[in-house]
Amino acid sequence: MQRLQAFKFELMPNGEQQRDMRRFAGSCRFVFNKALALQKANHEAGEKFIGYVAMARLLTGWRNGTETPWLKDSPVHPLQHALKDMERAYKNFFAKRAAFPRFKKRGQRDSFRYPDPKQIKLEQGNSRIFLPKLGWLRYRNSRDVLGAVRNATVSLSAGKWFVSIQTEREVEQPMPQATSAIGIDVGVARFATFSDGSYLAPLNSFRRHEARLRRYQHAMSRKTKFSNNWKKAKARVQRIHTRIGNARRDYLHKATHTISQNHAMVCIEDLQVRNMSRSAAGSTDQPGKNVRAKSGLNKSILDQGWFEFRRQLDYKLAWNGGWLIAVPPQNTSRTCSACGCISADNRLTQAKFACVECGFEEHADVVGAINTLARGHRVAACGEAVLSGPSVKQEPTEVTMRGRSHA
Repeated sequence: MQRLQAFKFELMPNGEQQRDMRRFAGSCRFVFNKALALQKANHEAGEKFIGYVAMARLLTGWRNGTETPWLKDSPVHPLQHALKDMERAYKNFFAKRAAFPRFKKRGQRDSFRYPDPKQIKLEQGNSRIFLPKLGWLRYRNSRDVLGAVRNATVSLSAGKWFVSIQTEREVEQPMPQATSAIGIDVGVARFATFSDGSYLAPLNSFRRHEARLRRYQHAMSRKTKFSNNWKKAKARVQRIHTRIGNARRDYLHKATHTISQNHAMVCIEDLQVRNMSRSAAGSTDQPGKNVRAKSGLNKSILDQGWFEFRRQLDYKLAWNGGWLIAVPPQNTSRTCSACGCISADNRLTQAKFACVECGFEEHADVVGAINTLARGHRVAACGEAVLSGPSVKQEPTEVTMRGRSHA
Protein backbone atom coordinates (compact mmCIF):
# COMPACT_ATOMS: atom_id res chain seq x y z
CA MET A 1 0.00 0.00 0.00
CA GLN A 2 1.06 3.61 -0.63
CA ARG A 3 1.80 5.78 2.39
CA LEU A 4 1.90 9.56 2.26
CA GLN A 5 3.87 11.20 5.05
CA ALA A 6 5.17 14.69 5.77
CA PHE A 7 8.46 15.53 7.46
CA LYS A 8 8.81 19.04 8.88
CA PHE A 9 12.13 20.72 9.62
CA GLU A 10 13.29 24.16 10.68
CA LEU A 11 15.22 25.98 7.97
CA MET A 12 18.40 27.98 8.56
CA PRO A 13 18.36 30.51 5.69
CA ASN A 14 20.73 33.42 5.23
CA GLY A 15 19.53 37.02 5.05
CA GLU A 16 19.03 37.05 1.29
CA GLN A 17 17.09 33.79 1.35
CA GLN A 18 14.83 35.11 4.11
CA ARG A 19 14.03 38.20 2.05
CA ASP A 20 13.32 36.03 -1.00
CA MET A 21 11.03 33.72 0.96
CA ARG A 22 9.05 36.67 2.33
CA ARG A 23 8.72 38.02 -1.20
CA PHE A 24 7.61 34.64 -2.58
CA ALA A 25 5.03 34.24 0.19
CA GLY A 26 3.77 37.77 -0.48
CA SER A 27 3.48 37.07 -4.20
CA CYS A 28 1.45 33.91 -3.55
CA ARG A 29 -0.77 35.83 -1.16
CA PHE A 30 -1.27 38.56 -3.78
CA VAL A 31 -2.21 36.03 -6.47
CA PHE A 32 -4.65 34.26 -4.13
CA ASN A 33 -6.34 37.53 -3.12
CA LYS A 34 -6.47 38.87 -6.68
CA ALA A 35 -8.03 35.63 -7.93
CA LEU A 36 -10.51 35.60 -5.04
CA ALA A 37 -11.54 39.22 -5.73
CA LEU A 38 -12.02 38.34 -9.40
CA GLN A 39 -14.16 35.32 -8.50
CA LYS A 40 -16.34 37.40 -6.17
CA ALA A 41 -16.84 40.12 -8.77
CA ASN A 42 -17.62 37.48 -11.38
CA HIS A 43 -20.19 35.87 -9.09
CA GLU A 44 -21.87 39.20 -8.30
CA ALA A 45 -22.16 39.83 -12.04
CA GLY A 46 -24.01 36.53 -12.44
CA GLU A 47 -21.21 34.81 -14.33
CA LYS A 48 -19.99 31.23 -13.88
CA PHE A 49 -17.12 30.15 -11.68
CA ILE A 50 -13.71 30.63 -13.31
CA GLY A 51 -11.80 27.34 -13.38
CA TYR A 52 -8.12 26.83 -12.71
CA VAL A 53 -7.09 26.61 -16.39
CA ALA A 54 -8.62 30.00 -17.16
CA MET A 55 -7.11 31.47 -14.01
CA ALA A 56 -3.66 30.15 -14.96
CA ARG A 57 -3.92 31.99 -18.28
CA LEU A 58 -4.75 35.18 -16.39
CA LEU A 59 -1.72 34.58 -14.16
CA THR A 60 0.51 34.55 -17.24
CA GLY A 61 -0.87 37.95 -18.17
CA TRP A 62 -0.29 39.30 -14.67
CA ARG A 63 3.34 38.15 -14.72
CA ASN A 64 4.01 39.59 -18.17
CA GLY A 65 1.98 42.78 -17.68
CA THR A 66 3.17 46.24 -16.71
CA GLU A 67 1.15 46.50 -13.47
CA THR A 68 2.69 43.54 -11.63
CA PRO A 69 5.99 42.69 -13.34
CA TRP A 70 7.50 41.80 -9.94
CA LEU A 71 5.52 38.54 -10.02
CA LYS A 72 8.14 37.23 -12.47
CA ASP A 73 10.72 37.35 -9.67
CA SER A 74 8.88 34.51 -7.90
CA PRO A 75 8.88 30.88 -9.13
CA VAL A 76 5.80 30.22 -11.23
CA HIS A 77 4.80 26.87 -9.72
CA PRO A 78 4.06 28.24 -6.22
CA LEU A 79 1.98 31.00 -7.84
CA GLN A 80 0.01 28.42 -9.80
CA HIS A 81 -0.49 26.40 -6.65
CA ALA A 82 -1.94 29.49 -4.94
CA LEU A 83 -4.64 29.43 -7.63
CA LYS A 84 -5.27 25.75 -6.89
CA ASP A 85 -5.58 26.57 -3.19
CA MET A 86 -8.19 29.21 -4.01
CA GLU A 87 -10.12 26.77 -6.22
CA ARG A 88 -10.00 24.13 -3.48
CA ALA A 89 -11.30 26.66 -0.95
CA TYR A 90 -14.29 27.34 -3.21
CA LYS A 91 -14.97 23.64 -3.69
CA ASN A 92 -14.89 23.09 0.08
CA PHE A 93 -17.37 25.95 0.45
CA PHE A 94 -19.70 24.55 -2.21
CA ALA A 95 -19.52 21.12 -0.51
CA LYS A 96 -20.32 22.78 2.86
CA ARG A 97 -17.04 21.58 4.34
CA ALA A 98 -15.78 25.09 5.07
CA ALA A 99 -16.83 28.72 5.23
CA PHE A 100 -16.61 31.11 2.28
CA PRO A 101 -12.98 31.79 1.26
CA ARG A 102 -11.43 34.82 2.94
CA PHE A 103 -8.69 37.14 1.82
CA LYS A 104 -5.26 36.34 3.22
CA LYS A 105 -3.52 38.84 5.48
CA ARG A 106 0.15 39.59 5.64
CA GLY A 107 1.88 37.85 8.51
CA GLN A 108 -0.82 35.19 8.97
CA ARG A 109 0.22 31.71 7.85
CA ASP A 110 2.66 32.97 5.23
CA SER A 111 3.65 30.01 3.07
CA PHE A 112 4.23 28.77 -0.47
CA ARG A 113 4.57 25.33 -2.03
CA TYR A 114 6.79 23.72 -4.65
CA PRO A 115 4.54 21.03 -6.22
CA ASP A 116 7.05 19.65 -8.75
CA PRO A 117 9.38 17.04 -7.18
CA LYS A 118 11.76 17.31 -10.16
CA GLN A 119 12.73 20.80 -9.00
CA ILE A 120 13.50 19.71 -5.43
CA LYS A 121 16.83 18.20 -4.40
CA LEU A 122 17.35 16.73 -0.95
CA GLU A 123 20.72 15.87 0.56
CA GLN A 124 20.04 14.32 3.95
CA GLY A 125 23.70 13.57 4.59
CA ASN A 126 24.55 17.27 4.31
CA SER A 127 21.28 18.44 5.91
CA ARG A 128 20.35 20.70 3.04
CA ILE A 129 17.61 21.06 0.43
CA PHE A 130 17.56 22.80 -2.95
CA LEU A 131 14.50 24.86 -3.89
CA PRO A 132 14.05 26.88 -7.12
CA LYS A 133 15.14 30.55 -6.90
CA LEU A 134 16.31 29.97 -3.33
CA GLY A 135 19.22 27.64 -3.91
CA TRP A 136 20.55 25.33 -1.23
CA LEU A 137 19.16 25.83 2.30
CA ARG A 138 20.38 24.24 5.50
CA TYR A 139 17.81 22.62 7.79
CA ARG A 140 17.85 21.08 11.26
CA ASN A 141 17.99 17.39 10.41
CA SER A 142 16.11 15.75 13.27
CA ARG A 143 15.07 12.50 11.51
CA ASP A 144 15.38 10.62 8.25
CA VAL A 145 13.09 11.44 5.33
CA LEU A 146 11.57 8.20 4.06
CA GLY A 147 10.20 7.72 0.56
CA ALA A 148 10.23 9.69 -2.68
CA VAL A 149 9.71 13.45 -2.40
CA ARG A 150 6.40 14.66 -3.83
CA ASN A 151 6.34 18.34 -2.85
CA ALA A 152 7.77 20.83 -0.37
CA THR A 153 5.98 23.60 1.53
CA VAL A 154 7.86 26.53 3.04
CA SER A 155 6.10 28.35 5.90
CA LEU A 156 6.79 31.10 8.42
CA SER A 157 5.77 30.62 12.05
CA ALA A 158 6.70 32.88 14.97
CA GLY A 159 9.62 34.36 13.05
CA LYS A 160 11.08 30.99 12.03
CA TRP A 161 11.02 29.35 8.61
CA PHE A 162 10.09 25.70 8.17
CA VAL A 163 9.96 23.25 5.29
CA SER A 164 7.46 20.40 5.18
CA ILE A 165 8.52 17.63 2.80
CA GLN A 166 5.74 15.30 1.68
CA THR A 167 6.86 11.86 0.54
CA GLU A 168 5.29 8.71 -0.86
CA ARG A 169 6.51 5.17 -0.34
CA GLU A 170 5.34 1.59 -0.67
CA VAL A 171 4.82 -0.28 2.60
CA GLU A 172 3.49 -3.73 3.39
CA GLN A 173 -0.14 -4.06 4.35
CA PRO A 174 0.03 -3.71 8.15
CA MET A 175 -1.43 -6.28 10.49
CA PRO A 176 -2.63 -5.08 13.89
CA GLN A 177 -0.45 -6.27 16.74
CA ALA A 178 -3.29 -5.81 19.22
CA THR A 179 -6.69 -7.48 19.09
CA SER A 180 -8.71 -5.37 21.53
CA ALA A 181 -11.41 -2.80 20.83
CA ILE A 182 -12.07 0.25 22.96
CA GLY A 183 -14.54 3.11 23.12
CA ILE A 184 -13.50 6.68 23.87
CA ASP A 185 -15.58 9.51 25.33
CA VAL A 186 -13.86 12.89 24.96
CA GLY A 187 -14.63 15.75 27.28
CA VAL A 188 -13.36 18.80 29.12
CA ALA A 189 -13.07 17.59 32.71
CA ARG A 190 -11.44 14.43 31.36
CA PHE A 191 -9.79 14.69 27.98
CA ALA A 192 -10.47 11.06 27.04
CA THR A 193 -12.28 8.41 29.06
CA PHE A 194 -11.95 4.79 27.94
CA SER A 195 -14.52 2.04 28.13
CA ASP A 196 -12.22 0.04 30.44
CA GLY A 197 -12.54 2.78 33.09
CA SER A 198 -9.18 4.49 32.61
CA TYR A 199 -8.85 8.06 31.37
CA LEU A 200 -6.48 10.80 30.26
CA ALA A 201 -6.48 14.05 32.20
CA PRO A 202 -6.60 17.20 30.04
CA LEU A 203 -3.45 19.14 29.27
CA ASN A 204 -5.21 22.54 29.05
CA SER A 205 -2.24 24.09 27.28
CA PHE A 206 -4.01 27.36 26.53
CA ARG A 207 -5.29 27.78 30.08
CA ARG A 208 -1.77 27.42 31.46
CA HIS A 209 -0.48 30.27 29.30
CA GLU A 210 -3.64 32.39 29.20
CA ALA A 211 -2.64 34.96 31.84
CA ARG A 212 0.79 35.50 30.32
CA LEU A 213 -0.66 35.69 26.82
CA ARG A 214 -3.22 38.28 27.91
CA ARG A 215 -0.49 40.39 29.51
CA TYR A 216 1.65 40.40 26.36
CA GLN A 217 -1.36 41.08 24.14
CA HIS A 218 -2.28 44.05 26.32
CA ALA A 219 1.29 45.35 26.08
CA MET A 220 1.18 44.93 22.31
CA SER A 221 -2.07 46.92 22.06
CA ARG A 222 -0.34 49.93 23.69
CA LYS A 223 2.39 50.05 21.03
CA THR A 224 2.21 52.06 17.80
CA LYS A 225 1.19 49.63 15.09
CA PHE A 226 4.05 48.45 12.84
CA SER A 227 6.67 50.20 14.96
CA ASN A 228 9.77 48.26 16.04
CA ASN A 229 8.45 47.88 19.59
CA TRP A 230 5.10 46.66 18.22
CA LYS A 231 6.90 44.06 16.10
CA LYS A 232 8.87 42.86 19.14
CA ALA A 233 5.68 42.60 21.20
CA LYS A 234 3.96 40.73 18.36
CA ALA A 235 6.88 38.28 18.20
CA ARG A 236 6.48 37.57 21.94
CA VAL A 237 2.76 36.89 21.46
CA GLN A 238 3.50 34.59 18.52
CA ARG A 239 6.06 32.65 20.53
CA ILE A 240 3.49 31.98 23.25
CA HIS A 241 0.96 30.78 20.69
CA THR A 242 3.63 28.52 19.21
CA ARG A 243 4.46 27.11 22.63
CA ILE A 244 0.77 26.41 23.29
CA GLY A 245 0.34 24.65 19.96
CA ASN A 246 3.53 22.62 20.30
CA ALA A 247 2.59 21.40 23.78
CA ARG A 248 -0.90 20.39 22.64
CA ARG A 249 0.43 18.67 19.52
CA ASP A 250 3.05 16.74 21.50
CA TYR A 251 0.41 15.60 24.01
CA LEU A 252 -1.93 14.42 21.25
CA HIS A 253 0.82 12.59 19.36
CA LYS A 254 1.89 10.67 22.46
CA ALA A 255 -1.69 9.78 23.37
CA THR A 256 -2.72 8.68 19.87
CA HIS A 257 0.50 6.70 19.40
CA THR A 258 -0.13 4.67 22.56
CA ILE A 259 -3.81 4.10 21.74
CA SER A 260 -3.10 3.01 18.15
CA GLN A 261 -0.39 0.61 19.33
CA ASN A 262 -2.55 -1.07 21.98
CA HIS A 263 -5.93 -1.39 20.21
CA ALA A 264 -7.05 -2.74 16.84
CA MET A 265 -10.41 -0.92 16.81
CA VAL A 266 -11.18 2.44 18.37
CA CYS A 267 -14.70 3.86 18.53
CA ILE A 268 -15.30 7.56 19.09
CA GLU A 269 -18.22 9.95 18.83
CA ASP A 270 -18.79 11.84 15.59
CA LEU A 271 -18.81 15.23 17.31
CA GLN A 272 -19.56 18.46 15.43
CA VAL A 273 -17.02 20.63 17.24
CA ARG A 274 -17.97 23.74 15.26
CA ASN A 275 -21.57 23.51 16.46
CA MET A 276 -20.55 22.72 20.02
CA SER A 277 -18.22 25.73 20.24
CA ARG A 278 -20.59 28.20 18.59
CA SER A 279 -21.02 31.52 20.39
CA ALA A 280 -24.11 32.05 22.55
CA ALA A 281 -23.99 35.85 22.24
CA GLY A 282 -26.98 35.98 19.90
CA SER A 283 -27.96 39.29 18.31
CA THR A 284 -29.13 42.73 19.41
CA ASP A 285 -32.78 41.75 18.97
CA GLN A 286 -32.33 38.30 20.53
CA PRO A 287 -29.46 38.40 23.02
CA GLY A 288 -28.08 35.09 24.21
CA LYS A 289 -28.13 33.63 27.70
CA ASN A 290 -25.21 32.59 29.92
CA VAL A 291 -22.83 34.10 27.37
CA ARG A 292 -19.86 34.25 29.75
CA ALA A 293 -20.23 30.62 30.85
CA LYS A 294 -20.67 29.43 27.25
CA SER A 295 -17.63 31.43 26.19
CA GLY A 296 -15.53 29.72 28.85
CA LEU A 297 -16.84 26.32 27.79
CA ASN A 298 -16.09 27.07 24.13
CA LYS A 299 -12.54 28.06 25.05
CA SER A 300 -12.06 24.81 26.98
CA ILE A 301 -13.49 22.71 24.12
CA LEU A 302 -11.15 24.27 21.55
CA ASP A 303 -8.21 23.93 23.95
CA GLN A 304 -8.57 20.13 23.92
CA GLY A 305 -7.96 19.65 20.19
CA TRP A 306 -10.64 16.98 19.63
CA PHE A 307 -10.53 17.24 15.83
CA GLU A 308 -6.75 16.83 15.74
CA PHE A 309 -7.06 13.92 18.18
CA ARG A 310 -9.46 12.17 15.80
CA ARG A 311 -7.34 12.98 12.74
CA GLN A 312 -4.21 11.51 14.31
CA LEU A 313 -6.05 8.41 15.50
CA ASP A 314 -7.43 7.87 12.01
CA TYR A 315 -4.11 7.71 10.16
CA LYS A 316 -2.10 6.08 12.97
CA LEU A 317 -4.59 3.24 13.33
CA ALA A 318 -4.50 2.76 9.55
CA TRP A 319 -0.69 2.62 9.66
CA ASN A 320 -0.90 -0.10 12.32
CA GLY A 321 -3.60 -2.13 10.56
CA GLY A 322 -6.42 -1.00 12.83
CA TRP A 323 -9.43 1.14 12.09
CA LEU A 324 -11.34 4.05 13.58
CA ILE A 325 -15.13 4.05 13.77
CA ALA A 326 -17.12 7.25 14.40
CA VAL A 327 -20.61 6.75 15.83
CA PRO A 328 -23.61 9.05 16.44
CA PRO A 329 -23.03 10.96 19.70
CA GLN A 330 -26.65 11.44 20.71
CA ASN A 331 -27.40 10.33 24.30
CA THR A 332 -24.25 8.26 24.79
CA SER A 333 -23.88 9.65 28.32
CA ARG A 334 -27.60 9.45 29.11
CA THR A 335 -28.16 5.83 28.11
CA CYS A 336 -27.75 3.15 30.74
CA SER A 337 -25.15 0.64 29.56
CA ALA A 338 -26.79 -2.04 31.73
CA CYS A 339 -30.49 -1.84 30.82
CA GLY A 340 -30.60 0.62 27.91
CA CYS A 341 -32.80 3.21 29.62
CA ILE A 342 -32.46 6.65 28.01
CA SER A 343 -33.23 9.57 30.29
CA ALA A 344 -31.75 12.97 31.08
CA ASP A 345 -32.37 12.17 34.74
CA ASN A 346 -29.81 9.36 34.53
CA ARG A 347 -27.03 11.92 34.59
CA LEU A 348 -27.33 13.67 37.93
CA THR A 349 -24.15 15.74 37.58
CA GLN A 350 -21.31 16.13 35.13
CA ALA A 351 -19.60 13.05 36.57
CA LYS A 352 -22.27 10.93 38.27
CA PHE A 353 -24.50 8.51 36.36
CA ALA A 354 -27.31 6.70 38.14
CA CYS A 355 -29.96 4.84 36.13
CA VAL A 356 -33.51 5.71 37.19
CA GLU A 357 -34.71 2.26 36.07
CA CYS A 358 -32.21 -0.34 37.27
CA GLY A 359 -30.10 1.71 39.68
CA PHE A 360 -26.80 1.12 37.84
CA GLU A 361 -24.15 3.64 38.91
CA GLU A 362 -20.89 4.59 37.21
CA HIS A 363 -18.93 7.63 36.10
CA ALA A 364 -20.90 9.29 33.31
CA ASP A 365 -17.91 9.45 30.98
CA VAL A 366 -17.23 5.73 31.41
CA VAL A 367 -20.87 5.00 30.55
CA GLY A 368 -20.50 7.19 27.46
CA ALA A 369 -17.37 5.30 26.39
CA ILE A 370 -19.06 1.91 26.90
CA ASN A 371 -22.05 3.00 24.82
CA THR A 372 -19.72 4.39 22.15
CA LEU A 373 -17.96 1.02 21.94
CA ALA A 374 -21.31 -0.81 21.66
CA ARG A 375 -22.42 1.47 18.84
CA GLY A 376 -19.07 0.96 17.14
CA HIS A 377 -19.58 -2.81 17.19
CA ARG A 378 -22.99 -2.32 15.54
CA VAL A 379 -21.49 -0.09 12.86
CA ALA A 380 -18.72 -2.62 12.17
CA ALA A 381 -21.15 -5.56 12.07
CA CYS A 382 -24.16 -4.06 10.31
CA GLY A 383 -22.83 -0.96 8.60
CA GLU A 384 -25.07 1.32 10.64
CA ALA A 385 -24.89 4.82 9.17
CA VAL A 386 -23.34 7.62 11.18
CA LEU A 387 -25.87 10.36 11.79
CA SER A 388 -24.51 13.87 11.29
CA GLY A 389 -25.89 16.96 12.94
CA PRO A 390 -25.51 19.17 15.99
CA SER A 391 -24.26 17.39 19.05
CA VAL A 392 -26.05 17.56 22.38
CA LYS A 393 -22.86 16.70 24.25
CA GLN A 394 -21.99 19.74 26.38
CA GLU A 395 -20.23 19.61 29.68
CA PRO A 396 -19.37 22.24 32.28
CA THR A 397 -15.72 22.98 32.81
CA GLU A 398 -14.32 21.10 35.76
CA VAL A 399 -10.80 20.45 36.99
CA THR A 400 -9.99 16.89 37.97
CA MET A 401 -6.86 15.26 39.24
CA ARG A 402 -4.80 13.17 36.86
CA GLY A 403 -5.84 9.56 36.85
CA ARG A 404 -4.53 6.50 35.13
CA SER A 405 -2.93 7.47 31.85
CA HIS A 406 -2.39 5.75 28.49
CA ALA A 407 0.36 8.11 27.44
